[in-house]
Amino acid sequence: MKIKPWLMISYLVVMILPIIVLYFFYISLLHFDEKRDFKEYMEAMDKVTKLDSILSNPSYYQAQDVENYRELQDIVDSSMNIKLYRDDGLKLYSTIDNTGVEIYSVHQRNFTYQDLNVLKKDYRTYTYKKPVFNEDNLIGIYEITMTRDIWLEGVQNRTLILGGCLVITFMVIYGCVIILLNRKLNRPLHLLKEEMNAFAKGKSRRIKLPQTKDEIGELMAHFSKMREEIEAKNKEIKKQQQEKEYIIAALSHDLKTPLTAIRAYFEVISRSQELSDQEMEVYRSIIFEKLDYMKEMVDDLNVFTKLKSTAKKIEFVDVDGEEFFDMLLGGYEGTCRERGINLTVEQNVSAHISVNVKQMIRVVDNLMSNAIRYTDKGKNIWLAAISQSNPLPTWIFAPFIWELESWRKNGTIILIQNEGKEISKKDLDNVFEPFVQLEEARGQGGTSGLGLSIAKMIMEQHGGKIKLWSHPNYGTLAACWLKEG
Repeated sequence: MKIKPWLMISYLVVMILPIIVLYFFYISLLHFDEKRDFKEYMEAMDKVTKLDSILSNPSYYQAQDVENYRELQDIVDSSMNIKLYRDDGLKLYSTIDNTGVEIYSVHQRNFTYQDLNVLKKDYRTYTYKKPVFNEDNLIGIYEITMTRDIWLEGVQNRTLILGGCLVITFMVIYGCVIILLNRKLNRPLHLLKEEMNAFAKGKSRRIKLPQTKDEIGELMAHFSKMREEIEAKNKEIKKQQQEKEYIIAALSHDLKTPLTAIRAYFEVISRSQELSDQEMEVYRSIIFEKLDYMKEMVDDLNVFTKLKSTAKKIEFVDVDGEEFFDMLLGGYEGTCRERGINLTVEQNVSAHISVNVKQMIRVVDNLMSNAIRYTDKGKNIWLAAISQSNPLPTWIFAPFIWELESWRKNGTIILIQNEGKEISKKDLDNVFEPFVQLEEARGQGGTSGLGLSIAKMIMEQHGGKIKLWSHPNYGTLAACWLKEG
């Protein structure tokens, strides 16, 4: 629940709950008072009934000395008062003050004749008046007043109980509100604050933040997402920094060999006066070969850096598959012929594909360069482009067929397969990393070590993928997958 409606409901509950509790206590006490009142009424009527036979004595209703009323004084207690009146309203006797006849007044007579034969109740007393007759003649009236001491004491006790219950109720409600506020607001905010402070200081402290559906839960979810994104960015930055350091170290190592060779040959050319024109031409050829290798390495590094940049986006065009792959796979016959390598080209693509033509040419060039470099004279290289609806070429090495069939689903594939030495599993796992080369190629000046890394990044930017398989006594297969339009 959101915080605003939660707070509104909480305020409403805090306001209404004490009223409900008070009403409940009031109803309970009222029910108790009704029972108590009935019991007390019956007890009062019982006292009146017992006194009636004594107070109906006609001799009490004549003006006389108070000593004649001693019997009445003995039968009453401190909670009771009996008053006797003559028929004309004159008060004859009162047990509470033990007084006799008072001065007569008309007002007193009118008051005496009110509420006869009625047990009248007020907050503190019960009052009962009854006329007394002698042979059908009214001779007087007696009035019995009984204090409600037990009732008053009960009221005081119930008032204390009610007050105590209300205080306890308010304390319980207050405690519940504090607990709920702490659980709903204070504790989550405190945990979030600690997590933010730990994250700001770079500590690895991790507490599982509560997953709630209110604003604080959303804030925690945003913080967790932000933290994960920042940590991922930091890891990526750290990885890129390590990669840069590795690139610089690898580049320095790989440039050292051709630079040393170039310097050595220049020193020979500049110092020796006995070199023939043929030897001079060989040395110059070697120098230019080393320079071309260094230029290729710098060019590859430039391409690699551009592809690594997230701001650098390549542009795609829709091409006809048959026409594009005829162009893409052509032009390698001459190079293979010079090296004494047998090249087989197969193209069976009819779908339309969205590609960057220049970058795809670079991918195939890099893969073919590797295949030619590691294929001995007299061996074979196979080059093909196959749509998903067409079967694989029959020349695919048997160990690769089953996995390749599963891997190529829903796309067009480019295949470069060569007969040659097996690539170890360790090298296969790392071969797409920048400046990673096979041990026998390191330092020979044949490759920059960025070709496969560049090919992988280009394929990923095309929404595709690239994979190498290698098997002893067979050779190596490189495959690129492109989604068909």
